[in-house]
This record gives sequence, structure tokens and C-alpha cells, in this order.
Amino acid sequence: MSVVQKVQPGLRRDLGLWGAVAIVVGTVIGSGIFLVPRAMVLSVGTPQTVFLVWVFGGFLTLFGALTYAELAAAMPEAGGEYVYLREAYGPFFGFLYGWTQTWVAKSASIATLATGFFLYLSNFYPGLDQVVLQIPLPIGPQGGPLDVRSGQFLAMAVIMGLAGLNYFGVKIGGGVQIAVTAIKVLAIAAIVALGLFGPGTTANFQSSVPAPGGFTGFFAALVAALWAYDGWNNVNMVASEIKDPKRNLPLALIGGTLLVMAIYLSANLAYFYVLPASGVAASDRVASEMMRVVLGPGGANAVSIAAMISIFAALNGSILSGSRVPYALARDGYFFSPYANVSERYRTPGVSILLLSAWSAVLLLSGRYDDLYTLVIFPSWILYAMAAASVIVLRRKRPDLERPYKTLGYPLVPILFVCVAVVLIISTLVNKPRESLLGLLIIAAGIPFYRHWHQKITRAA
Repeated sequence: MSVVQKVQPGLRRDLGLWGAVAIVVGTVIGSGIFLVPRAMVLSVGTPQTVFLVWVFGGFLTLFGALTYAELAAAMPEAGGEYVYLREAYGPFFGFLYGWTQTWVAKSASIATLATGFFLYLSNFYPGLDQVVLQIPLPIGPQGGPLDVRSGQFLAMAVIMGLAGLNYFGVKIGGGVQIAVTAIKVLAIAAIVALGLFGPGTTANFQSSVPAPGGFTGFFAALVAALWAYDGWNNVNMVASEIKDPKRNLPLALIGGTLLVMAIYLSANLAYFYVLPASGVAASDRVASEMMRVVLGPGGANAVSIAAMISIFAALNGSILSGSRVPYALARDGYFFSPYANVSERYRTPGVSILLLSAWSAVLLLSGRYDDLYTLVIFPSWILYAMAAASVIVLRRKRPDLERPYKTLGYPLVPILFVCVAVVLIISTLVNKPRESLLGLLIIAAGIPFYRHWHQKITRAA
């Protein structure tokens, strides 16, 4: 146990089962449900194959959830994958995961979500998309000046506002997550119902568009689907604040993933009932186009509101869960010590919440977070694959570890998940070698910091 752990008050288990489920559902369902069907049908050509990809991607995600459920129930600590990598492979790989999440992956995800929120809001207030400031330095797109829009300041305020809410207790943050996720699910359910009872036809399910098809097309569509399913593991990051984690964490992971699958399949059923494959392929915002057909222009505005609610829930869940990763690193002595501070009154890692959110706001203002997030996909998936494989490593390394839940279908389920992750890693390396190698360089930048903190811990031991 580190010195930080001894002197700091602990986090409090104030999140119940519904709060945990809301983190899974709320952080997974962001903007993907409104956007990715177009990319998928353009890759595979037919609605039937799109549904097959959604089911296949859903089961792969479920395999990951089943695997992580064993790890979460056995080690319900803050930090999620950081803990599993640390225990299976040592502190170095745990540190690399935490470093990646803190500086790029999670912070860029928060910035991207907040930007999506203001872009949807700009449909109602176009002035939010106007440039109000230009920084005359070569830090913008293609090395030009950086344009700053008024909506970016609003997005920054949204991030810091949610950071404040989560600072004042995980119960408050969790309550917001439950409420907004419930509204989100109801809004999507209303959109699906209007679509299925709207002016559609089952003949659309037999329509098609020209597409690459085959393995190449299927895999391209699968990547889009897995992006839409991403975020199911966030609840593991906040495991130390969930009541009865040995029961609630597996239920939240598995139940939340199954609920997301049902929502995605229902939404796509409505999309293709109202629109033929060509209609889905022609629209960047398929849900808005479907609702425009059903209700006219007002329907498209309704989808924008639903998208903002969806993104808001994902944003809150990302701040709530993501802030526990740098906290866990600092608690063990492998990050800047202020991140380990826990508020005595609110029992939250307040400094970690505020600093992670502030860094996310900086990335948002820079306008370069998309580039950073692209760069880190490759090394992040390496660490995800290692985290899933850790369930096998720990079965051998720590057979005495109490496992209230054991992975259904072990060892086939984690092996299949790891195999798909490896295919994604290889595909990313082949298709985007420059971004992949630069991503590794970003991660490698953390190695000197690891050596510094590791030596400090060794000397103190």
C-alpha cells in the first residue's frame, strides 16, 4: 500500500446497480447510433448484412463484457484496465494504459463528445459555429492558423459544469447519469416507434447499394459497429464506488451490453423500414432523415435534441469514470501526486476530475483532438487486448484470487475477443502505418515519467 493510500480518505461505494447500468448504456450510446449506419451499408451493400454486422459486433462486445466481468468482480478497484494490467503484467503496462487514457484517449473522447454537443446545438443557434477568434500560429488544420468558434467556449463550459457536478459526490454524478440515460433511452424508443409505425415498407429490407462487400466490406462495417459499441468498459474504471461490486459489476456489464445491442438493432430496424438502402447510404444523419420522412422538418429537429441528450449522458459518464484512471495511477505513486487527493467531504477524487476535465477542454479548444485520438487507437487496442488476455494470465498467476463471477465460455470467449482485437490492430497498422507509429511515440513519451516514479517508489520502499 502506498503512502498516498494511507493518508487519503477512500472513495465511497454510493453507486447502485442502476447507476452502474446507466454508465454502461449512457457512455456507449453517444452519436454513433445516429451516424454509423451509412458507413456500414456503404461497406456491405444490404440491410441484412448490416444487421449481421451489428449482431456480430454486439456479441464480440458481449465477449469483452463477459471477460471483464470476471476481472471487475475479482478486483473492484478504481482504474479498470489499469488494475488488470498491473496485476497480470506488472506496473509498467498498467502505467502505459493510464498514461494513454489520461493524456489522449479519454480526454480526447470527452472533447469530441462536447464538440458534438455544440454542433447539434448549432442547428438551433447557428451563431455557435461562427469564428470569434483566430490564433495566428501554425497550429490549426494543415498547419494554418487556429480558428476558435463561440460554440467551443460553450462546450468547454459544459465539460467544466459536469466536472463540478461530479466533484460534489459520485451519488450526484451517478444520479445525473441515471436520469439523463433514462431520458435518452425513452427518446430513442420514441424515434424507433415513430419509424416502425411510420410510412415505411418491408421491401426496403431487400434493397441494396453498390459496395465492396466480402471480407473487406464486412470488416470495414465491423470497425464502424465496434466504434458505436465502444465505452462498455467504462464502468470498470469506477468499480471502487459501486455497491456490492461482486454482484452489480457483472450484472451491469452484461445487462448493459445486451440492452445496447437491443437498442441498436431496434433503431436500425426502424431506419431501414422507412428508408431503402440507398436512402441510408445517402444520408450523413440517417436518424434525422428517417424522422424528416415521418414527421417533416420538425422530426429532424427532434433527432437533434435526442442526439444532444445522448451525447450529454455519454459526456457525463466519461468524466465520471475516466477521472478514476489518473487517480488510481497517482494513488499507487505512478502519476502526479495531487491527482490522488480525495475530498474529505464529498469522497471523490476532486483534483483528478477537475484536471482531467480541464485538459479535455484544452484539447477541445485546440481543435486537434481528432488527430490525437486517431493516433492513439492503435496502442490503445494493444492494451485492451492485453487486458482481456489478463483473465487467462491471472487464472494461472493467481489461482487463489476470489472470483465471485467466472467468465461464461472460458477460455474460448476471451480468446475470441483477443483474436478480433489482434485483427483490428494489424488492420490499423497496415491501413494507417503513420498514425499507428506516431501513436506509439505518444505512448513512449510516458516511459521517462514511469522510470522517474518507479525509481521514487523503489527508493521509498
